[in-house]
Amino acid sequence: MSSTSHYPAAPAAQGIESHPLSVIVDNEPGVLARVIGLFSGRGYNIDSLTVSETEHEKHLSRITIVTRGTPMVIEQIKNQLERLVPIHRVVDMTVAGPSIQRELAMIKVRGTGEPRVEALRLADAFRARVIDAGTESFVFEITGASDKIDSFINLMLPLGLVEVSRTGIVAIARGPEAM
Repeated sequence: MSSTSHYPAAPAAQGIESHPLSVIVDNEPGVLARVIGLFSGRGYNIDSLTVSETEHEKHLSRITIVTRGTPMVIEQIKNQLERLVPIHRVVDMTVAGPSIQRELAMIKVRGTGEPRVEALRLADAFRARVIDAGTESFVFEITGASDKIDSFINLMLPLGLVEVSRTGIVAIARGPEAM
C-alpha cells in the first residue's frame, strides 16, 4: 500500500475526505479479516491499515484504518464497524478532537559520489536516520506526517531511490483522556 503519493486529499467540491479511524477490538483470530471483509464487501477502500495489541492484560488490539469518503459514507463505515461483535469502540480521529498522526518509512537509496552526498544532506534536513549503510546504498528511517514522508521520497527519486516500505498511519488523541 505504499506509493509516492500517499493519501491524497480528494477535491473538496466532491466532499471526499481522508479519515483515520481507530478501532479497539478483541485480540483474537479472525477479527482483522472480518474488519477488512466489511470494507471489501461494501466497496470501501483502505488507504492504510495498522494493527497491534495495545492492552496485553485485556487482550485488546487497536486497528488504525485510513479510508476516504464523504462525511455520510464515513459515518456509515463507522456504524457498520460498531455492529461487529468483537469491536469495542470506533473513533473517527478527524472529528474526535485534536490528534497526532504519524507514520514510519524505511527508504533505500542507491548512489555514490554527489548523489550520495545530496541524499545524506536531505536526510539530515528531514531528520531521517541512516539505519544501514553500504558503499553503494543507504537505508533511511523517517517518521512523521505522511506528507513529510511523501516529500522525502519525492526528493530521493532522482538520487537513486530503490525501495520504500511504509507502516501506515497510527493516530492518538491529544490530551489526558483515553480513547
